Amino acid sequence: MRKPRFRYIRRRLAKGVLPLFAPLALTPLATPIGASTSAPNNDFNRVKSRITDYKVMKFNQVAYNLYNHMGLQETGLRFEVFDKALTGYYNMRHRDEVSEKPVLTIVDFTKSSNEKRLWVVDLDKKEILHNTYVSHGRNSGDEFAESFSNEEKSFMSSIGFYVTEYTYQGKHGLSLKLEGLDQGFNTNAKDRCIVMHGAEYANEAFIKQAGRLGRSLGCPAIPMEEHEDIIKTVVGGTAMYIHAAHDAYTSQYLDHVTAMAELINENKKDIPATASST
Repeated sequence: MRKPRFRYIRRRLAKGVLPLFAPLALTPLATPIGASTSAPNNDFNRVKSRITDYKVMKFNQVAYNLYNHMGLQETGLRFEVFDKALTGYYNMRHRDEVSEKPVLTIVDFTKSSNEKRLWVVDLDKKEILHNTYVSHGRNSGDEFAESFSNEEKSFMSSIGFYVTEYTYQGKHGLSLKLEGLDQGFNTNAKDRCIVMHGAEYANEAFIKQAGRLGRSLGCPAIPMEEHEDIIKTVVGGTAMYIHAAHDAYTSQYLDHVTAMAELINENKKDIPATASST
């Protein structure tokens, strides 16, 4: 059960998304004509598939409206990546695995390390809070991250959905613990000491010197001049999605139907009851 002190944040988030959401998500689903309990299984499955496709389409429309509103395309973030990140975010909320803090961190490891490929967005204010460089593991590749692992001492990056935890002072200064949620892909993150931290090799100066961003031991390392602000923004149970071109990757958090149900549920809570007619 969500803690009462978070309810006001939930209402703010719903108000922020509702104008983009209402024309799409609040439209009632039509009952298929001729559907009955006596219909053959294949007819039932066909209707179920259509309803699922309908919900996926609606969620994608909501995501695309939000994507355009925040101008994410202009920053180089592809809609496909944002859509997956947002889907995971609402699945995590549905499972009560994140706090009410409406912050989402996205990393796109399909992009060159010479490009800014980390975004932190506020879904309540519909704003980009940070967009900067982020390093991948040294055994994941040189300029591009191409290999990934969940194994200890692999010195590779791990992909998938994470929830941020607490901060501590380490050898890189302020650092942030991460909990991996995707079984087989990042669930060993804590045992591997995969954390978000600042690094002197994660900036434009290093790129000019080496021809690419420096690499970590698997951690998402960010510029030292920005790391404290970013970590303080995302700390405390917020969602993070690290994307990559990895055919084997699957996740229970990429369920558009559950994401849509959570989005509808949150917005319903923000709609005032109709006043009694006089």
